[in-house]
Amino acid sequence: MENSATLASLLASLRSAGITVFFLLALSPALARATQLSLPPETPAILEKIYSFDLDGAQEAARQLQKEHPDHPIGYLLESDALWWRFWCTAAEFKYGMSDARRRSRLPADQHYLELATTASSLASAQIQKADSAEMQLYAGMAEAASARLYALRGENRNTARFGVRARDHFLRAKALDPGLADADFGLGLYNYYVDTLSAMAKIMRFFMGIPGGSKQEGIRLLEHAIADGILTPNAARFYLAMNLHRYDQQYERALNTISPLAEKYPTNPIFQLARGDLYAKLGRKPQALVCYRAAGALTVQHQECQARIQQLVRVSIAALGLQQEPAAP
Repeated sequence: MENSATLASLLASLRSAGITVFFLLALSPALARATQLSLPPETPAILEKIYSFDLDGAQEAARQLQKEHPDHPIGYLLESDALWWRFWCTAAEFKYGMSDARRRSRLPADQHYLELATTASSLASAQIQKADSAEMQLYAGMAEAASARLYALRGENRNTARFGVRARDHFLRAKALDPGLADADFGLGLYNYYVDTLSAMAKIMRFFMGIPGGSKQEGIRLLEHAIADGILTPNAARFYLAMNLHRYDQQYERALNTISPLAEKYPTNPIFQLARGDLYAKLGRKPQALVCYRAAGALTVQHQECQARIQQLVRVSIAALGLQQEPAAP
């Protein structure tokens, strides 16, 4: 309980800096290297749907996967991930020259999401009780983190802390069992990065609370390891590394080089297009930014509320460019 309260204070400080994705975990289709994870064969197609922003199709396929593999956590994690990107979309706002999900209130859809995370956690824990493994520790950590990221988005510090502590413990255990498990480095990398972005006063408070410190450079190294060698998290690591380099370090060119492969590989994902456009705008390349914003606005998004939010983000992003006369569409 003391650890949870302590981490709650840290998360409140993090949120004041605009961080609502501290424990955000997502999945990525880099399955060719999946030598240490026993993933069902249907997994790659579902992952492609998620990152292509076919979230309805991904959710339906994930539910089918749950029926075919009821004792495996991955189907429940995949469905929660499809829901998460929809949550991110509907919560996003354009502020400080970038579109980002920062905070929203509780919604009815949250309950099903949390039930999925709980089921995945229970299944992984049951396997761990039978025979501990890095793979199941990873899944358990991802399940706890899935809950933590939603509570963070809703501004519920105590719940975020409680589930965040559990997630971190599972990731550390996974790394102890398999030091080369790069997917665990995604969550640990975000922790290192964000702790190092705290204000001087917050760092002093963290020290006296006994919360482990972090190094931004170590966080970047861990995220880059997840990008290079991860099985489930390379795309998520790439996305959030780009967002962090943009938001905190103002390394716009590096962030652009990081996000561009995602925008090019998944042109139907409006979030990637918006993120790329924001970076072009920060670099003063307004015509390229406009192309990205228009590309996002031209996409058909399945969820009505998400579609409306994307259109709103596109309008304010284009207005922020301040172009006297918009260049002709390519």
